[in-house]
Amino acid sequence: MMKCLSLWLVLGMVSYASAELEVYVSADAAGGGDGSRQRPHQTLTQARDAIRAQRKAGSLKSGQAVTVYVESGVYPLNASWELAAEDSGTAEAPVVYRARAAGKVRIQGGMALEPDSFKPVTDAAVLSRLDAAARDKVRVCELAGKVPGVFPEFKTAFRGAPMAPWLYVNRRPMTLARWPNAGASDAEWAGFSKAVDTGLPKPEAADPALRKLHPGSFVFDDPRPARWNLSEGVWLLGYWTHDWSDEVIRIASYDAENKIITLAAPHSYGINAGTWGAAKRRFFAMNALEELDAPGEWYLDRSRKLLYLYPDGDLATAEIVLATLTEPLVKVNGAKYVKLVGLNFEYGHADGILARNTEHLEIIGCVVANLAGGGISLDGTACAVRSCDVFHIGRGGISLNGGDRKSLTPAKNLAENNHIHHFGIFQRTYAPGIGVNGCGQIARNNRIHDAPHNAVLYGGNEHLLERNEVYRVVMETGDAGAFYTGRDWTSQGNVLRHNFIHHLGSGHAEHVNTMGIYLDDCDSGDTLEGNVFYRAGRAMMIGGGRDNPVLNNLVVDCPIGLHIDARGMTWKQWNNPGDRSWHLEAKAQHLNYTEPPWSTRYPRLAAIMNEEPRQPLGNTIRRNVFVDCAKQVCSFDGNVRKLLDKFEIADNLAVNTTGAVKDMAKPVEFKGFANLAGTADKPIDLGLDDVAAQGFSVRWQARIQKELPSFEAIPFENIGLYQDEYRQRLPAR
Repeated sequence: MMKCLSLWLVLGMVSYASAELEVYVSADAAGGGDGSRQRPHQTLTQARDAIRAQRKAGSLKSGQAVTVYVESGVYPLNASWELAAEDSGTAEAPVVYRARAAGKVRIQGGMALEPDSFKPVTDAAVLSRLDAAARDKVRVCELAGKVPGVFPEFKTAFRGAPMAPWLYVNRRPMTLARWPNAGASDAEWAGFSKAVDTGLPKPEAADPALRKLHPGSFVFDDPRPARWNLSEGVWLLGYWTHDWSDEVIRIASYDAENKIITLAAPHSYGINAGTWGAAKRRFFAMNALEELDAPGEWYLDRSRKLLYLYPDGDLATAEIVLATLTEPLVKVNGAKYVKLVGLNFEYGHADGILARNTEHLEIIGCVVANLAGGGISLDGTACAVRSCDVFHIGRGGISLNGGDRKSLTPAKNLAENNHIHHFGIFQRTYAPGIGVNGCGQIARNNRIHDAPHNAVLYGGNEHLLERNEVYRVVMETGDAGAFYTGRDWTSQGNVLRHNFIHHLGSGHAEHVNTMGIYLDDCDSGDTLEGNVFYRAGRAMMIGGGRDNPVLNNLVVDCPIGLHIDARGMTWKQWNNPGDRSWHLEAKAQHLNYTEPPWSTRYPRLAAIMNEEPRQPLGNTIRRNVFVDCAKQVCSFDGNVRKLLDKFEIADNLAVNTTGAVKDMAKPVEFKGFANLAGTADKPIDLGLDDVAAQGFSVRWQARIQKELPSFEAIPFENIGLYQDEYRQRLPAR
């Protein structure tokens, strides 16, 4: 009898210890709730602190799971919501913050503005500065009684977001009054071709200020700047020399007689100082009250705290939010086994979720949107971002980092089934949809689109980038790739496979400087396998690197199919100790590349200095199909052509469907290529005719395999987003 009673007590204790604790939060709750269903907490911070208190008191056992159920509503933040090591769960008993109704819990770092607080403009001085057609449409909201403190002025020069705040209407970022107007077809940028002073150092100049980097100036023929009030501050966002380097710089002065704009700060690459591609440079002006002339534009008089808006539609029922929080909505540092499920993180003038030193943090089915900084940044181990929507982001969408490169220990962080779009709004270059660094990250089944620059920017080792759909990226930049990495021998072991890359920006048409996958500046050791490219510029570009297998890819309707050059043999900066970014050998030495585990995992890299390191050797090209490449199937420079006997090239097919040589590339003359050409009357039908409408048809692989039996099936139906319990319907493209 005693034995049975003891066993019952033990089982009862185990059951109690493992029972899940339920905590409830409601934005509509009165203060002082105990977290029960009947008396919920009012904020997430209260719930977190209550869990901490129960643990400290011993009433919450270490093996007990916790679920915090968050009721629908708006949860404003005046500071970051923070989770630390003490907020951790365990593998068997995680801590979960879950929306009771997915998408209805809105955690935001801004203040709502009532539609009726926007009034017609009556100030005669302001009206006189507005275009006549806009005067009766612009509305003004007095913020003096709504927003405490002062609004900081913009910096003289910056990349990324201007100083806070930013305005959002109906969950879309508004456009700071600008010229030319956004969306004005080909006229949304102003251009110039003549620099008066590039701003680069002039060693022989008598003026010491000119011997160092200094503000530049240029001729701008349009008289538009004469109407701007430069004393209040007008800034220009420009691609001043290179199409991969944007910066916002204030105007210092405008010489109306000579039509010269002088900038107030230098640009590191100078003003129109020479680039690959178009010589003409471009910019748009922003923060000019005189340019408040289009629906969706706004302007803030920072000293008088007056917000002007040209509404895009009726404001009566609009959701209007001024994002003011200048720190991340969520900070996670040191927490383990925590899940955030079905929550919306919106409206902030910084990052959405910033996680460091984390393990097994999962962000599932969440919305992260309308932020001036980045979306989600994870640095840890075995963390996951799954089935989330990330959009209207000032910088990049999702960042994964972790693992140890010296020991080649993978982090195994995962970004899967996420819809990432309309990012890079403020920082327009090197702000990718997904950024990957460290060792052993995975980005799989994501849809990434609508951005000025990269979709995926990666560096480091052993990453797997697979089954992602990417389109409408690299839309306003050049010398850039949808997938991009570069200038590092040691960024090895990465696999890019079964991605669908299509409808990219054109870049400079003559130079075709938009790339689908771009291994820049001697990047080496990556595998490109089973990817599908459609209207993607130069589909694949290997810029001087080595040991990059190109296997079983399908390229359709791209001007150039595959580019390989030998820049390591001709560029003076190659492996230059005087240029840290180009000292490739030093980067490898830092990681002890001639010793295990590096020498074991990458034996070709370990021997590189003894095997003609300047030559782009080891780039195997097998089982690839190139269809209707209008300029060149393969663009190989002169040095590469001399090295082709050292390349493994076999079982590739080049198809010219109509045989129109003047419109499509000539047959490939290199070894390892078969050529197939149709005629205008009898074109080659590979089953690709419906790509533009709905992707590739089910019959295309069989048709290609008939012509190239060694071509392996690509799981096209498994590329991109998939439905799960968090993503019930797939968004339209």
